[in-house]
This record gives sequence, C-alpha cells and structure tokens, in this order.
Amino acid sequence: MFFLNSLTWRFESTHIVLELQVLEAFLPSVKKRSVDLKMYVVEDKGGAIALMLAALLFLGTWPAVLTLLEQRGRLPQHTYLDYSITNLLAAVLIALTFGQIGDGKPDMPNFFAQLSQDNWPSISFAMAGGIVLSLGNLSTQYAWAFVGLSVTEVITSSITVVIGTTMNYFLDDRINKAEILFPGVGCFLVAVCLGSAVHSSNAADNEVKLSGSSSQCKGNSCAIEDKDGKKDASAKAMNLEDGVRCSSDSNLKMEKAKVGTAEFLIQLENKRSIKVLGSNTYKGLGIVFFAGVCFSLFSPAFNLATNDQWHTLKEGVPHLVVYTAFFYFSVSCFVIAVALNIFFLYKPVLGLPRSSFVAYLKDWRGRHWALLAGLLCGFGNGFQFMGGQAAGYAAADAVQALPLVSTFWGILLFGEYRRSSKKTYVLLVSMLLMFIIAVAVLMASSGHRKN
Repeated sequence: MFFLNSLTWRFESTHIVLELQVLEAFLPSVKKRSVDLKMYVVEDKGGAIALMLAALLFLGTWPAVLTLLEQRGRLPQHTYLDYSITNLLAAVLIALTFGQIGDGKPDMPNFFAQLSQDNWPSISFAMAGGIVLSLGNLSTQYAWAFVGLSVTEVITSSITVVIGTTMNYFLDDRINKAEILFPGVGCFLVAVCLGSAVHSSNAADNEVKLSGSSSQCKGNSCAIEDKDGKKDASAKAMNLEDGVRCSSDSNLKMEKAKVGTAEFLIQLENKRSIKVLGSNTYKGLGIVFFAGVCFSLFSPAFNLATNDQWHTLKEGVPHLVVYTAFFYFSVSCFVIAVALNIFFLYKPVLGLPRSSFVAYLKDWRGRHWALLAGLLCGFGNGFQFMGGQAAGYAAADAVQALPLVSTFWGILLFGEYRRSSKKTYVLLVSMLLMFIIAVAVLMASSGHRKN
C-alpha cells in the first residue's frame, strides 16, 4: 500500500514538473508579445491617405448638421455649446486609446507619461492652434447663414490651403513635392475667386425672386400677403428664458413652398435663428475671410507642437506625440468656445435674441444632432493630424476638400441654388471642378516624414 502511494505521488510530481516546464516555455512568447505591443502610429502613405479620406467625410458633414439646426430656429450659441462637449470627448477618446494602448518608447512616450513632462513650449503651440480653430468654427457658424454652406466651406478651405499649406511645406522641411504642391495651391486660389462669384450671383438671383413676389422684408421680420392683400406677419415671438420659441398661428397654417422660390426663402427666413435677407453681402464675406485666416493657422501651429522645428524644447525632452498634442489642442478649443458662447448668450451679435444659460439647459431641440456634429468634427481633426504626421501636414490639407461633401449636403438638404440662373450654375460647376483638380494635385504631392 505504501509502495502504491509513493508511486502515485511520484507520478503526480512528475506531471506537475512537466506542466511547469511547458508553462515556462510558453511564458517567454507571452512576454515577448506584450513587449511587442507598441503605440499605434501611422507611418505609411497608404494609411495616411485612408485617414485623410475618413477625415474628409467627417469634416464635410458636421457643418451641414449645424446648418440644419440653425435653419430650424435653434440659436447657434446653444448648438455650439453642445457641439463643444463632444468635440472634446473625441480628443479624450483618441488619447486614451491610440495614445495609451501599447508600450511607449523613450522618444515616443504614452499619453499619461507625457502629461508630467516639461514640454510646455509644444503645449503652447498646440493650444494656440486650438484657439484659432475655435474662432474659425465659431465664425463659420454665422457665415453659413449669410453666405450659404457651400460657398462658405469653399472659400475658407481655399484660404486655409493657400496660407496654411505654404507654411506647412517649409515647416516640414519640404518633404512634399513643390512642383506639384504649389500648382495645387494656385488652383485653390482660383476656387476662392469662383466661390465669391457664386455667392454674388446667387444673392442677385434671390433679390430678383423676392422683388417679383408678394412678400416684404423689413428689419428682422418678413411677411407674405394673402389672397386679400393683407400682410401675414410671421415675426416669431421669443421666450428664450424658458427655452421656448413660438410662431403665430397664421405662420403655422402656411403651406410649404417649393424649394428655390421666393416664398421658400421667406419661410426659411422666418424659421431660422439668424435673419439674413436684406443684409449686406460684404458682411457675410467678411466673416468668411476672417474664418479662413483662422483656419489657415491651426495646422501649422499643430505641426510646430508635434515636430518642434523651432527647437523650443529642452534637450532630451521628447516631442509631443500627435495624440497628446491633439488633447491639449482640443482643451483650448473647448475653453474658448464655451467662454465666447456663454458671453454671446447674454450679449448676442448679428441681431440674435438674448438668451441665458438656463435657457440653453432647457433647449433639447436637436441637441443629439449637435452632439453628433461635435464627435464628427473631433474625430475628423484627429484623423487629419494622424495622417499629417505620417505624410506631411501640407499634404494632409487635402482634407480641405470637405466643401465637396458640404456642397452635396447643401444642395440635398437645404435646396441651395435651386431655381437659380444659368450664370450661377456655370460658376458653381466651375468652382467645384477647380476644387476637385486642386485636391487631386495636393494629394499627389504627398511625401514621407523620416522618423
């Protein structure tokens, strides 16, 4: 009996030893795999172009969402506050996933590791980029109402490329092909001129439509005469302290007009939050050009934040990883947006009614769309920067093709350029064709950043 027990114990001991030996043989491979798990960084041109295309779709769609809310009467201050929340959330998600998953390296630390490093010069550049982007986005929110979604996006994007791409080319040590890049920049400049011409022609078409209709616009209200010649006042009653916007009964009974007609323009004017009929054309274009200048500066500032071309960091301090830089970039963008929009609640501009923070909290109309727009813009900007770090920020400006997407949404959702003149259509097609050529040429100039 003792012999059998001893034999059993030896067998079990041998079995345990064999299991330990197998486990020891397996552990090195597991350890090696965990060490091989590195931070995800796009380094090839193909991955960079894929990110640019995704950014193009996202960045071209979110303006259409905000425009839709403005045309339905939601105050832009309310919409932009919602948008800012999820825009920051997108940057946090990118930092905690792409920037934290995997092991960092001495020259490429993880997100949390970089938060405690002495890299404030680069952080300052990233935050400066966020400030100018926030000012540009805030300006375009008003410009869409005056100039239209399509023209606004074309002009601002073209100015961004003309100024920003030129700056990025020299900051990136000329890794992009100049003989291809700068002809593309020239095409964008032509697109700016065509965009201005489209807006002027379309504004003239609208004036002709309104002059031939039985409608009258004065100040911030419009009216349509009924069959008896009596004016149907459609100025809206406002009760923004309670977060409610009311309309007159006669306006609610008004039949839906055909897209592109004078009656359609009047109905749109009565519903939207920003009143633009009869306003100065140069006011809208002035806002657009200011936004374009702001947009042209945020990408070069981000470039300086991640690559430190001006050698502002102390020796031995690694450059900001694109995910960390984007986090600081988005934080400053969020702070400026919230501060300015809360100020505009109580001190509105462009004839908007006064509101309050309490009214904003109560205004749930379209809030989910505003939150979606923030996510689209946040991930779009993040993908643009990830692609730019790999293929050069000058080439990444090809995502400024977003007006192609925005124009599609403008025509499909908002009826822009319906029933316009042949001159307007010719200018519109010419503008879009020039823009397509410019984007193709710009992407063809893509280079490869040496690590």
